[in-house]
Amino acid sequence: MSLRHLLTGLALLPALALPVTAHAAQDDPPQARFGPQARFDLQAHRGGLGMTTEESLEGFGKALRLGVSTLELDTHVTKDLKVVVNHDRQISGVKCRDTGPVTPGDPRYPYVGKFIKDLTLAQIKTLDCGYQRLPGFPDQEVVKGFRMVELKDVLNLVKSYHAHQVALNIETKVEAGAPEQTAPRELFVRRVYEEIHRSGIERQVTIQSFDWGALKAMHRLAPKWPLVALTNYDFLQVGQPGASPWLGGIDADDYDGDFVKAAAAVPGVTTLSPNYGFPQNGKVGDPGFRFYSDAAMVAEAHARGLKVVPWTCDDPATVEKLMGFGADGIITDYPDRVRQIMADRGMRLPRPYAPHGRA
Repeated sequence: MSLRHLLTGLALLPALALPVTAHAAQDDPPQARFGPQARFDLQAHRGGLGMTTEESLEGFGKALRLGVSTLELDTHVTKDLKVVVNHDRQISGVKCRDTGPVTPGDPRYPYVGKFIKDLTLAQIKTLDCGYQRLPGFPDQEVVKGFRMVELKDVLNLVKSYHAHQVALNIETKVEAGAPEQTAPRELFVRRVYEEIHRSGIERQVTIQSFDWGALKAMHRLAPKWPLVALTNYDFLQVGQPGASPWLGGIDADDYDGDFVKAAAAVPGVTTLSPNYGFPQNGKVGDPGFRFYSDAAMVAEAHARGLKVVPWTCDDPATVEKLMGFGADGIITDYPDRVRQIMADRGMRLPRPYAPHGRA
């Protein structure tokens, strides 16, 4: 080989290497976020409710087009055993309004104020859950006339975007403190499992819950699925006699009241998701504010091979502080804001997607 050919070849090497690097950054499987080289996990809380009507297909689609690591969402089970995507176990009049009974003289009408577990999907579908902007979120785009969707609709949306590298962090909203207000735990978990398993994209799913008993039930059905232990600290019931109903038989006091130690005892848990601080919606600089998901918690979790992804933080300065603690991700109502912080810090950005795989 001549010197000229050798130099030409060497000059081409950086150009050849760059597309390979970019491709690798886009095509890491969702499970890569649980490995030692995991990227920062940008989770769109309820699809990004600061941007769009919460848990709407339009909101989830907007988050996919923006570029997030994970769609975070909530599930409930209806009277006729359908799995719907909604945060509240009881129909909220702030978010939904009645439009009329599904059949004349329906004794369950009006539906606002009723528990989802006592309503059928047809009854729920009459509700207009896009009639107004959610108070406190002035930039939220309202999806006029929005009807609550099923879990399978969100799973199908992700498939329609060919968003193979986006995870879905699906919460089973079992109300362990008032079990009569949601579907029975085993039934609830089984129906969520069945919908995910049927979707064909279960490799992209993590399951989260404040009810660690639900996590244990899911682990029995799907022992390979990554689980996420949620807490708001109060649910640990530290210093109180007996086990908290939220911890699936675990008594936090047996683990020195330590969230990390207690959650590590739940089979299948890969990630801890505590509230980021107190008060719950506080921020850096507020009088009396303190972090719960602090550097010590993150270090302890990492020593046990666990990730820490706090919820739900929207204030940029507070998000940056959590990043400084070494948090592995953030659940946020404003994924656009956190994505901009990531860009400003030179962090690896999640890939944006478009419908039908057109990126």
